[in-house]
Amino acid sequence: MATELIWDLELIKRYDQTGPRYTSYPTALQFSDNFGVAAYHAAAADSATARRPLSLYFHIPFCARVCYYCGCNKVVTKRREHAEPYLQTLFHEIEMQSALMGHNQTVEQLHWGGGTPTFLNPTQMQALMDKTAKHFNLVSGDFGDYSIELDPREADWSTIGHLRSLGFNRISIGVQDFNPTVQQAVNRVQSEEETRDVIDAARALTFKSINIDLIYGLPFQSCASFMETVDKVIEIRPDRLSVFNYAHMPNRFMPQRRINSEDLPSPQEKLTILENTITRLLDAGYVYIGMDHFALPDDDLALAQEGGTLHRNFQGYTTHSQCDLIGMGVSSISRVGNVYAQNHANMEEYASRVNNGKLAIRRGLLMNEDDRIRSAVINQLICHFRLDIKPIEETFGIHFQDYFADALKKLSTMAADGLIRMDSQSIVVEPRGRLLIRNICMQFDVYQQVAEVQRFSRVI
Repeated sequence: MATELIWDLELIKRYDQTGPRYTSYPTALQFSDNFGVAAYHAAAADSATARRPLSLYFHIPFCARVCYYCGCNKVVTKRREHAEPYLQTLFHEIEMQSALMGHNQTVEQLHWGGGTPTFLNPTQMQALMDKTAKHFNLVSGDFGDYSIELDPREADWSTIGHLRSLGFNRISIGVQDFNPTVQQAVNRVQSEEETRDVIDAARALTFKSINIDLIYGLPFQSCASFMETVDKVIEIRPDRLSVFNYAHMPNRFMPQRRINSEDLPSPQEKLTILENTITRLLDAGYVYIGMDHFALPDDDLALAQEGGTLHRNFQGYTTHSQCDLIGMGVSSISRVGNVYAQNHANMEEYASRVNNGKLAIRRGLLMNEDDRIRSAVINQLICHFRLDIKPIEETFGIHFQDYFADALKKLSTMAADGLIRMDSQSIVVEPRGRLLIRNICMQFDVYQQVAEVQRFSRVI
C-alpha cells in the first residue's frame, strides 16, 4: 500500500531537523515586502478570463480565551462587539476582491478559520455568508466543500444547525488532548462531553466530514495518557485526523511563555507518543495521508491520494488543486495563478488599507519558472510519495537529471539509507521514508538555508 509506514528510530533521530511544512513553495519566508500589487491584479484578471474555480478563506481572528500553545494570528477578547468593525472591514475586502474576479467562477471550496470563527454570533455569521454569496458564485446542495474550524466550548446544537443552514458541510474540531491536567496546563479546558456533543450534532445534521486536531508534545503528556485520548478519538471515529507536533518557540509566540519547558515530555517520549499513535490509528483502519494527517479509506483525501489528484496549500491537504485561493481577513494568504499575496498581519494596518479602498496586501511573490518546477516536484512528493519524472520534463521542457543534479546527489544518501528508491524514471518514497517526507522535499528547495532553520518546526 502507498500508505505503509516503517518506524525506523535510528533514521528518524538522524534526520530529525527543522524544516518547512510546504503548504507553499516557495514558503512564506520568501515573500517580499517589495511585491508589486499589480502582479496580483494581473493574476486575478487571468483567473477571471479562464473562469478557474475558486477557494475562499476567511480569517476570523477572535478568541474569548488564549490557548498557551497557539501560534496563530489572533485577538483575545471577551468583548463580542469587537467583531463588528472587523466584519465591516471584511465586507469591504469581499467587494474589492470580487471585483477582480469573474462572477462565473464557481466557489468550490470555502473555509472559515481563526481564531475562533464561532466567536461571531448567528446574525454576524449570516451576514458574512450573505455578503459572500452576493459577490461570489457559491454552490448549493453540498456540491462544494464548505468548512469551518470549531471550538466546542463556543458551539452547541443550535450553533451546528445554524452553520448547516448557512451551507457548511465540513467541520474541524480542536481537541489537542482530553487529559484534564494537560488541558489546564495549556489553558484549554474542554470536556470530552462538549466535543462529543458537537460531533453528534454534526452527524445528526448530515455534515459530510468531521476532522479532529490533536497535538503531541504538550506539558504533562506521556505516552500512556495520550493513548487514552487517541483511543477515545478512535471511538468517536472522525473522517479525518491531524496529529501535530507541538513546536515550543516562546521567543516567537508570547502565549507559549506561560508553558514551563520543564513540564514538556522529553524528545524520546515524544517519539514514543508518535510511534504509538501511528500504530494505533493504522490498526484502527485509518490511512496515513502524510505530514501528520490521517483519513478513513473512503474519505475524499484518501481517494484523491489514491487517484493521484491530492494537492497541498495553506489549508493543508486538499482535493481542489484546480482552484485559485483567495484569502481574506488579517494575515490571510492568497495564491492566484503563479502569484502569492499576504495581507497585513497587523489589525490596524489591515483595516486602514481596506477602509481606504485598497487591498490589504503587504507582501507577496511572483513565481518564476524555477519556482514552478520545484513547486510541482515538491507537491507530487509530499502528496503522493512518488514523482514520475517524464511528466515534469514534458511540462517544463527540462532534462530532470541535469536540472536537479545537485539535489539528486544529496538524495543518493537518502536512497542508501532506504528512505527513497530512484532511477531515471521516478523517485519513490519508501515506507521508512514517509515520516521524513519534509527532509526529502527540502533537497529540491533552492531557498533552504541554515540561517533560516530556526523559523521552522522540527520534522518529527
